[in-house]
Parts: sequence; C-alpha cells; structure tokens
Amino acid sequence: MEALNASFVPSPHIPATPAQVLRKSQFLHFQFSSIPSSFVQSYDRNKSSSKIHTTLSSSVSTETLDPTEPALETDSQQETFDWYAQWYPVMPVCDLDKRVPHAKTVMGLDLVVWWDRNENEWKVFDDTCPHRLAPLSEGRIDQWGRLQCVYHGWCFNGSGDCKFIPQAPPDGPPVHTFKKACVAAYPTTVQNDIVWFWPNSSPEYKDILSSKKPPYIAELDDPSYIKTMGNREFPFGYEILIENLVDPAHVPYAHFKLLPGPPAKNRVKLDREGGAPIDITINKLDKEGFHASRFGGITNFMAPCVYKSAFGLPPKKGNEPQRRGLLLFFCVPVGPGKSRLIYTFPRNFGVWMDRIMPRWVFHLSQNRILDSDLYLLHLEERRIMEVGPTNWQKACFVPTKSDAQVVAFRRWLKTYSGGQINWGGKFSGALPPTPPKEQLMDRYRSHVVNCSSCSLAYKSLNALEVALQVISFGSIGAVAATKQNAMSAAARTSLVLVAILCFAASRWLAHFIYKNFHFHDYNHALL
Repeated sequence: MEALNASFVPSPHIPATPAQVLRKSQFLHFQFSSIPSSFVQSYDRNKSSSKIHTTLSSSVSTETLDPTEPALETDSQQETFDWYAQWYPVMPVCDLDKRVPHAKTVMGLDLVVWWDRNENEWKVFDDTCPHRLAPLSEGRIDQWGRLQCVYHGWCFNGSGDCKFIPQAPPDGPPVHTFKKACVAAYPTTVQNDIVWFWPNSSPEYKDILSSKKPPYIAELDDPSYIKTMGNREFPFGYEILIENLVDPAHVPYAHFKLLPGPPAKNRVKLDREGGAPIDITINKLDKEGFHASRFGGITNFMAPCVYKSAFGLPPKKGNEPQRRGLLLFFCVPVGPGKSRLIYTFPRNFGVWMDRIMPRWVFHLSQNRILDSDLYLLHLEERRIMEVGPTNWQKACFVPTKSDAQVVAFRRWLKTYSGGQINWGGKFSGALPPTPPKEQLMDRYRSHVVNCSSCSLAYKSLNALEVALQVISFGSIGAVAATKQNAMSAAARTSLVLVAILCFAASRWLAHFIYKNFHFHDYNHALL
C-alpha cells in the first residue's frame, strides 16, 4: 500500500500513454522519482519552533541506525502530543450526501456528519441522542433542515440545541431548552474540499479555527490542478497505515506487477523485483512531525494526519509551464486496529482524462494496489501488539536507510506519545478479532458504500446485469412462444444468439462486479 506513497529513487522517464498517466500506479511511480525541493510549494500551518534536529548517517551500519540508540538530539523530551487538540479529516466533501446524515468514527469518537442547509455548512455532532442514546446517524434531516432522531423525533439545530421534543406538552415546561437536551457539537470546517473536525466540544474550543487551522495544501485550491480524491477503511491501525505509507522499499515486492519498480539503469538487478538501496535522511523531527530528504527532494509528515510529497517534471516543450504535482495522504485514526485513508494526487498536467473519466474507473486500480498488502499489514499489526507497541524499536531490525522514515515516525510516536496513540481511556488496547479473509478484504464495506462514484457505478452495473439477463430470457421466451412458421429461421437464430451473448455478458459482468467491488485476493506466491 505504500503504493500510495511518494518518492525516493530517481526514475528515467514517465510512462507516456494516457492510461498510464492517469492510473494511480503512475502517480505512485513518482515514489521512485527524484523530486527537486524547489518544486515543493509552501503550506500554511501553525508550527512551534523545532525541538529536534537529526541527520541520519549515510552509513547503513546497524549500530548507527539502531532505533534504540539516541540518534536524535532533543531538548524537550517531556513534551507530550495532545491527540484531542488537533484537527482531523473526516471525509472528502465529494463523498458526502447532503440529503442524509453519515456515521463516521475518528479517534474512537462516534460522529454524525450532516449538512445544515440553514447555515449552509457541514456539521459534526456526537452520534448520540441525549434522550435514549440512539444513533443520530440513523435519523434524517427534516423539512426545516434540522437533524431528527429517528427513535422519538427529537430535533436539533446546527449548534446542537434541541429545538423540538414531540412528547413534551406545548403548555408544559420548555424541556427542550435544558442543557441535557443538547447534542455535543464539535468545531467543524471544510478545507481543501475535506470536512475537518476538532475532537473537543468544550465551549473554550468553539472558536479554535481562529487560532489553529488544519494543514493547508495550496495546490488543492488551485484551479489549474486536478485533484481526484478517494477514501478507504482499513482493518489495521493508524500506526501501521503511516508506517506503510512512508516506506518506499516494499513497493517492488508487496505491489509486484501492480506498480513500476525501481529503475535498473546503471545497476544489476539482484532479484526478480529489482529492489535497491534508498538514501533517505531525516532533516528535522519535532512534535509537529518530521521532514525527510532524498536526492534533493523532500517529504513532510505533518502530525498527526498528513503525509505529503511533491514532485516536478520538466516541461515537454520549452514554452510550457513546469509540470508539478503532489502525493497527499490524510491518515485518520479510527480506533485500535482500524484506520481511514483519504488520498489525492493533485497535478497541473495530464488533467483532461480526470475531467472526462468517472472516479470509480481510477479507483479500480487503486483498490487493487491497496488490497495487495492489506492482509499482511493486518497480521503484522498483531505481531507488533504481541511484543507491545512501545517495544517496536527493540523487536524490529531496521539497519538500512530505506527505513529512515519508518524509524522517524516510530521515534516521533515514542518521544511524544509513549509509542502509541492516547485514546483517552476509551479502549483496553486489545485488537478486534481477525475475520475470514474475504470479509477482511471486502471492498464493498471498506470503500464502495463510502464513495459516491463507486456506489453509483455499483448500482448501475448491477442494473445492467439484470437487464442483460432479462433480455436473454426474454429472447428465449420469444422464440419458444412464437410458432415456427411465424418467424423466419434467421430471426430465430438471431434471437437465440442474442440470448446467448446477453447471458454470457451478464455472467462476465457479475464476475467483474464481485472482483472489483467486493473481493479480490492477491496471492504473492503465484505471481
């Protein structure tokens, strides 16, 4: 899945065909591209001064890169990362339906996301009705634009205030105005076409947006850039998700035949996949994340959620503007053993295909890449939990510089959060049980129902499958019901042929739907 990652070994060329240019794998090809730092655009963020500076040795010696050694010098070891004092991405706006409330979980908090048409804003509430604790996400938005609980009809406005209790006598006390009748409303904003929320509903944070904003990515608001988004739920935790995204070395192996491998120019391939040394240096690490460099390019981990890598390509013609792009990953902690990824690859070249092709077409190949290492990451997390996440640096042997960003993330996590997420006492630390593989890798629940484009495609393709079957059986029925002398032999033959072709097409389409919208296994041993 680092397939969804950016950057590290120089690449001699970019695939030229339009299909390659627009496939997700093409973007991930830039993971192996040299990225000049001059192409990295600035982003707005409230940053504290750097507390930790590090440069990993160019040596690949085990002793130098042993994560247990104090390679990072720091003057603020006592700083603690406050997980509930950060902005978190919830979902892309393009995948939220304004007509209905949506259930989402972030940082162990069950949320309901809904569109308040009275204020023309997305709202994020606690997904619990104060009456009998029913989920508000199962409710509806009433004719006055209020969020209505489906259980007893209590209604709430965009501030979380209860506006109507059907069971309360109109001439009785105004119980709907009591504080206990209100729903917790979280600070919410839309930035870069993504809904963000602040996971603390205390009144002191009501205006938090004026003092602290989510990480801003200028390219996502630049009209010259295309920015197709996707999202996916994973059966492994936030720590594994980040670790995998910042690791370029696994791409030729875990995503073999799905993504281009490192260029073999001027070197001998030592195995089928062509893995190679990757020179990565951590330039700065502090409570806000880390910056890494390789071959003059840079990547940024902006704690806790954003991983960004910029790339640039020379113009095809001398008078054309510089071709630039980003690989962006918004990593959302959902709960122990669960995470969500929102990804996009904004760029100012090759934009025409994204404008005419629906998103679900691109998601087909993207999901294949994500699935190709999903199962092994799920199992890897369980092995890490067996030794204890705080013992990661002792249990894992990471002697090469290709693991520098993985080591940096784990050091950031250990330095500022004790080696793991602080869930605020919500969980015991145990992971959910492992379901059957087909259920674990089910694309329908982890992506299709959460993607407006894929959901529409799924319904349309299923309708087409049914239509093909109706045509097939209808053709056979017409032949059987028609007297032999009432229809020519050519007409009969044509109808039978149509029936056969439509039935075969419906069977092929059923297989296509299952493989691309439900379950597609990835057997590494047989590739």
